[in-house]
Amino acid sequence: MPKHVIVIGAGPAGLETSANLAKLGIAVTLVEKEESTGGHVKQWHALFPALLPGTEALDAIRKGMPENVRVQNKTTVTGIEAVNNYFTVSGHNGWQEKADAIVFATGFQLFDARRKEEYGYGIYENVITSADLEEMFATGKSLVNRHGNKPERIGFVHCVGSRDEKVNNLHCSKVCCITAVKQAIEVKQMLPEAEVFCFYMDLRMFGRHYEELYKEAQEKYNIQFIRGRLSESAEDQDGNIVLKVEDTLLGKPLRIKAGLLVLMVGMEPLAGTKSLADKLGLTKVPDGFIQPADEVLQSNFTELPGVFVAGACSGPKSVSDTLADARSAALAVAGFLKL
Repeated sequence: MPKHVIVIGAGPAGLETSANLAKLGIAVTLVEKEESTGGHVKQWHALFPALLPGTEALDAIRKGMPENVRVQNKTTVTGIEAVNNYFTVSGHNGWQEKADAIVFATGFQLFDARRKEEYGYGIYENVITSADLEEMFATGKSLVNRHGNKPERIGFVHCVGSRDEKVNNLHCSKVCCITAVKQAIEVKQMLPEAEVFCFYMDLRMFGRHYEELYKEAQEKYNIQFIRGRLSESAEDQDGNIVLKVEDTLLGKPLRIKAGLLVLMVGMEPLAGTKSLADKLGLTKVPDGFIQPADEVLQSNFTELPGVFVAGACSGPKSVSDTLADARSAALAVAGFLKL
């Protein structure tokens, strides 16, 4: 009998892990709570830094999927039990299977910007999130504010829900800075006459070509980057968002009026992932992501033999980092199963 692995989550991490396991001759069941695979990338218009369309990226990932991967859609995993040398995994709809190993590839959820009330999301109509803006790009909607006007000034606020002790998220979400640069450029391409401001704590251009894109944003598109955290926003009688910001480089307060404010929301672990990890007794880091057995030497292993992690369930990752991590996870599982 071939070894059987259950992969939980069918975003890029789950898809790539499953494909690589199947190519090694391992029977794979890929469990996904949604009706279709793809995770957050399904809603993403273009991926940094080359602006590759999200649909093209997903098509390429799915194209490598062997036919012997069985996908269990519309199934939320509610229980995992370790029994002797195997695991029993069950879902909300009565589905249940046994496996020799499990891979958590459950990804992340976006921070709920309503938790930062001072920024006005859910209160003021012309405050949106980076995910909302990406949806506008993806669906081809005109870039107008909620009053139907083309905004003459757009503000981007970095680190919303990340690096913030008040919401218990001490981590950097890694992708927010470069996403803001990418989206700011796209906004300028659509509205060349608009003024675009990015308000940041500090810029973390860690990836290949990210620094070049940041430089292009300044030199080619005249996007203004202001080091300072937004203290609060308010709405004037015309629906504009009035921002109070301290420019920490100049050491003076700023008051800026914008027709549209975009909040760069970060990553958080899924509540369901934390619940399943607790049932297995897995260690979590303080912000809730699953703690690998060793961050350097065993980043895909957990402390429980037979349980592995791939992608953003162990911490924020870009799509390219997620795919690389998924391939690594597949090899780790294969080694564990002694193939």
